[in-house]
Amino acid sequence: MTTTIKIQNLKCSGCANTIMKKISTIENVTNVNVSIEESTVTFDSRGQNEIKIVRHKMAVLGYPTDGESNSVVSKAKSYFSCAAGKIA
Repeated sequence: MTTTIKIQNLKCSGCANTIMKKISTIENVTNVNVSIEESTVTFDSRGQNEIKIVRHKMAVLGYPTDGESNSVVSKAKSYFSCAAGKIA
């Protein structure tokens, strides 16, 4: 099943690199694609459990899904994730 999730705090290719690397490590999640222009993450998975895991991982990285709380802490996490993606 292909799923697209709209996320917050997505700014650049550094963010996209971090998201693709981290989400691709989740079991049964493949074909991860990040659209900076649309602030979305699209991926294939087996079902709802993987979608929940991806949503949780996005929040942990500082990229909560659209409509979720976007605290100062989330924004700070996204800057760190972004910087890590630029280095890697």
